[in-house]
Parts: sequence; structure tokens; C-alpha cells
Amino acid sequence: MRGWWREIAGLVLPVACGGCGRPRTELCPACADALAGAAPRRVRPVPEPAGLPAVHAAAPYADAVRELLLAHKERGALPLARALGGALAGAVEAAAGPWTGSGDRPLLLVPVPSSRRSVRARGHDPTRRIALAAAARLRRAGRPARVVPVLRQRRRVADQAGLGARGRLANLSGALEVVPGGARLLTEGRVIVVDDLMTTGASLAEAARALGAVHRSFISGIPHGLPAGSAQREIEHRAAAVIASSPASFEINRNSSESWIVAGGER
Repeated sequence: MRGWWREIAGLVLPVACGGCGRPRTELCPACADALAGAAPRRVRPVPEPAGLPAVHAAAPYADAVRELLLAHKERGALPLARALGGALAGAVEAAAGPWTGSGDRPLLLVPVPSSRRSVRARGHDPTRRIALAAAARLRRAGRPARVVPVLRQRRRVADQAGLGARGRLANLSGALEVVPGGARLLTEGRVIVVDDLMTTGASLAEAARALGAVHRSFISGIPHGLPAGSAQREIEHRAAAVIASSPASFEINRNSSESWIVAGGER
């Protein structure tokens, strides 16, 4: 009900840019450029948690981008989902690599789940809403994609706010699982876990662990000695794409032979 009210209110109340407050526009050109004006880049948190996929982000989590994400997530600026989804779609494409045509499998966007209490408190599920917008943007560009929300929390977790990297890892360890029947859905395309933000990488690492537990092709690297060709094509390399990541993570761009696929952010 709260989500519907926010959408209706947005039609009749004065609007302002979610990034800078400029009146009479939901997203001004300057903030739109900050969100998606640059090419997505590979990012790494420090310290980097074990099992973290290779992550691509559209923009640093600062200034207008930070305000846009918070406006959508916490203040109910639901129309921003389209622009945020467009930024996420760009990061997904960067992580997934070139599309070779109709023979490629569809991209399966798997949102990192929010807790039920968070969804109730906010009145909507921000990550799922953005994922749907991203999948729609990818389809309009000719790349098959759909949202497959197969992850769920299997136990209660503490609020991540105020926790450091180690605390977040411990808080989320073993917290996610794939819903019954979800493993079958994961075989229908190329899996990408999606979220809005990466800070420590704990959420992405846990999502990758949960998916790998039931989806055997979703592994962390090519087994040693595996011959090139069809056998390697059956392996699904993990990667990650998020809308935003900490500015410091953009400064680290180490070479890596691994390439995974997970799109997403911190709860």
C-alpha cells in the first residue's frame, strides 16, 4: 500500500531531483551524467572477501549518486528506478562481456534479497525494482534478460550499518539460500546476481556461495587442465555488476585471470 501511495503522490506533489534537489525534475542532466555518464569499471573492496566475484560498477558511491540511491531506497523516490536500472544494465553488460547474438543464453538477474522487515519498513523492495528496470533496459537493447528472484534469507541477520568488513562477513555467513525449485531455473541462462551497492563485498560473496551450492556450473575459475572448447563453454564464470561502489574501490584495478558474473549491493 505504501508503495502505491508514493507513486500516486509523485504525480501530484512538486518534484525535485533526487541527486541535488533541483526543482521540477526527478533527475537533472548533471546527476544523470554522474550516475551513468562514464563507462562501468572493475572495482575491488579492501580487504577483499574470499569468494567475491569480479565486480563492475557504474559509478562511485558519493555525492549525487549516493543521494539518488538513498532517495530511491529509503525515501520512496520510485520513479528513479528506471535511471538506476539503466546504470545497472550498463554494469551488467560490462561484466557479462560482448553479446555474440541470438545463440547466447539469456541473462538471469538474481537480486540479493532484502529482509522481509526491511521491505515492510520501506514499503517496497528497491533491489528487485531496479533489477526489473535493468532487465527491461537490456531487452530493449536486444539482449535477452529476465529477473529470477531465487535467493532468500534462511536466518535473521543483524543490521549491517556500523559493522566493519569482518563483522559483515560474519553477519552474512551462511545467511542466504536458494528457494526450492530455484536450482532448475538457474540452468535456463547465464546467472547474474544483482544489487545496488557494494561496500565490503560481503553480500555479493554470500550470494555467490549460496548459488554455487546448488548451481554447479557457477564456479570460481576454470579447473586446471580443462581443455578449451565446448567443455569450457559449459562453465559459467562468476562476475559482478553493481550500480555503485566506494570511491576507493575504483582506484584498485589489479589484473585477474578470473571472470565471474554477479550483479548487485549491500543490504
